[in-house]
Amino acid sequence: MNEKPLPRDAFIDEVYEYATRDRNIIFITADLGAKALDRFRRDLPGQFFHLGICEQNMIDVAAGLAQNGRIVFVYAMGPFVTLRCLEQIKVALASMHLPCCIVGNGVGYSYDDAGPTHYATEDVACMRSIAGCEVLTVGDTWSARLTARRSCTDPGLRYVRLDRAFLPDAHVEGDDRLWNDGITVVAPGEKTLLLANGFMLQRALEVRSLLAESAPAPAVADLFRTTPIRGDVLRSLTAPFDRLVTIEEHFLSGGSGGAIAEAMADHGISKPLMRIAIPDQYRFDNGGRRYLLELVGLDVRTMADRVREFATN
Repeated sequence: MNEKPLPRDAFIDEVYEYATRDRNIIFITADLGAKALDRFRRDLPGQFFHLGICEQNMIDVAAGLAQNGRIVFVYAMGPFVTLRCLEQIKVALASMHLPCCIVGNGVGYSYDDAGPTHYATEDVACMRSIAGCEVLTVGDTWSARLTARRSCTDPGLRYVRLDRAFLPDAHVEGDDRLWNDGITVVAPGEKTLLLANGFMLQRALEVRSLLAESAPAPAVADLFRTTPIRGDVLRSLTAPFDRLVTIEEHFLSGGSGGAIAEAMADHGISKPLMRIAIPDQYRFDNGGRRYLLELVGLDVRTMADRVREFATN
């Protein structure tokens, strides 16, 4: 059994600790599946609201609370708190310049047993199109706690993507550069830089290990903040490398790879870039997450072969 909690539970636990000291912090959910919510509901009944499977209404309620000075978190499954609520997020929150932390659990193929209705494979594209909305993808327990803490102390309109699976540590606890810079190198390397986040950050580290068996290892960076991307950070981070590769469990259209390409163009960064992502096609296959990733070319072996070929051409 993993000693550390799931990213979801680490995030909720951190918000709970701050909520016990700040009665302005409100947590709203459309899902009671998280065990970490039990003590929130038990100990802070005036700061916790379960609104049922009514995600659009949840956003409107959050907007009203935010307009009255509350620090609001809304939580639901990734596809339902984004795609289902996109108009409400645009009109009730973004256009009104209201802070709200929108938390989507189970991004990518996390809900592999539930089919395309539960896959969050276009959520980044939707949410980074909302003006003024940050898009953050948690890559381990530390970054989950960091994101929760800073969302309590520095409210803003942001979408936080959490994976359903346990994610091993990728960061050194106590290092806040991830929040300030949005992108940080987590494994050193030469010539090629792999940029990934969340569940795929761990796969990128596996790709690095596989490539290191026969050639210099590429470096790996956590693309924690997809939107906005700081041009000065991207320029400094990519300067030592000849080629860049983005890896994500999201459709190719509008994802993190597209965000990097746009930022490179906007800031005059000219380097070969390869984007590895889910082809823009819905899958109805069963067999678990590993099987789905193999079908779309996101298994470690296939990605390593693509990176090796890209790096040598």
